[in-house]
Formats: sequence, C-alpha cells, structure tokens
Amino acid sequence: MLSPDSYLVYALGFLAQLLFSARMLVQWILSERAKKVVSPQLYWQLSIVAAIIMFFYGWLRHDFAIILGQSITYFIYIYNLKLLKAWKKMPAAFRTFCYLVPLIVIPYAFINYQSTVQRLFHNSEIPMYLLLWGSAGQVVFTLRFVYQWFSSRKIQKSILPMGFWVISLTGSAMIVSYAVYRRDPVLFLGQIFGAAIYARNIWLMIHSRKISRTAE
Repeated sequence: MLSPDSYLVYALGFLAQLLFSARMLVQWILSERAKKVVSPQLYWQLSIVAAIIMFFYGWLRHDFAIILGQSITYFIYIYNLKLLKAWKKMPAAFRTFCYLVPLIVIPYAFINYQSTVQRLFHNSEIPMYLLLWGSAGQVVFTLRFVYQWFSSRKIQKSILPMGFWVISLTGSAMIVSYAVYRRDPVLFLGQIFGAAIYARNIWLMIHSRKISRTAE
C-alpha cells in the first residue's frame, strides 16, 4: 500500500506528464489544422514548466534516468522560446526562477556528493542494468531535442523535423519498457500517449511530402 508521501510524489509526476501531454496535444491540433508539422510557442512554454516539475519528481523517486533526461533538454526549451521571441514575454520572476534552478541544484549535488550518489545510483529498487537501460532510453529520447536544436539553429527558426519524431518514437519505446520494469505509472502513461502522437506526426510529414511532390 502506498504511503501518503508516495501519493504526493506520484501526483507531482502526473502533473508533469499532464503538462507534457498537453504540449503534445497542442502541437498535434495545430499541426492537423495547418496540414503540416508546426512548432508552436505554447509547446515550449509547457515543456519548460513540465521539465522543472519532472526533475523534482525524478529526485524524489531517486531515479537518475528521469533526472538525466530533463537536465539535457532544459536549456534547449529556453533556446526555442528565444527563437520564437517568446522568452522575454514570459514573467520576469519565472525567467529568473528558471535560471536559478540549475544554479542551486548543481552546487547542492556537488556539496552533498556522497548522499547524491547514494540516492541516485544505489537505489535498491533499480538494479544497475535497469538503470543503464533507463538512462540509455532517456539519452536517446532527449537526443531528439539536440537534433531539433541543431536543425533550428541551422535555419534560425524553431522547427520540429522528421528526425525529431523518429528519435522520439525510438526513445519512447525504450522508456516504456523501462517504466514497465520500474512499475512507474507516470512514465508509462506519459510515454504511451506521446508515442501515438509521434507516430501521427511521422505519418503527417510523409503525407505532406507526397502532396508537395504531386503538386510539383
């Protein structure tokens, strides 16, 4: 039976996944309307808020794989908001908070190095092979944003290219399998919902390209 504290931790995780799912839903609806894949401002705004919440969920769950995934993409979300000229439109207090989070968390982790290592790498509920698999899944899943960052930087415009969705679907499948073994409903439900949208965007892009070729 779960303790009251466990319910609060899961509630935090579900809130993060709700925001992640909401960003995908917004992106999917706007893409369907435009008949092509788009990169809306709200997608990135929801991403940065959800990432902060999910990071703390990972910390409370003693789960390095979750923390790793959110850490890699954190500043990429901010970068895309800057490309869309939306970052400065967000409240100054929130922007300051976003910059302060890593400035507080990173020194804290180093100062409390031993307890941090014990917390994240010696969790009896996560065998090392499972931790490595989950971390690999998070790295693959998060590389989509590194790919997106390079693609957007090249043309100085926020885009969500085909490779982004292919990497998303691959990483999502890995994380789903990790979530099953980890018995983590937050990761499982979030990734299952996302995988359907990733597959839909891949189809939409292929269909859009076929129409463009026919028009030519």
